[in-house]
Amino acid sequence: MNNIAEGFERDSDKEFQRFLKIAKGSAGEVRSMLSISVDLNYMSKEEAETIVNRYITLSSRISRFIQYLNSSIKK
Repeated sequence: MNNIAEGFERDSDKEFQRFLKIAKGSAGEVRSMLSISVDLNYMSKEEAETIVNRYITLSSRISRFIQYLNSSIKK
């Protein structure tokens, strides 16, 4: 989640939002890689599902934070 840290250091809410969206995309990439890890027998399906669920929660929280920033920028 280095993208969140980098975005936070930018000088505008718009830039921060952009990096939050990149972080959300990275969370999706992790979920994809977990699926591949199961296919290659690097981990069990149960292990991957536990982590995938955490990343789904994280992605949802990032989305809500982006929505919050959008509403505060418009005010």
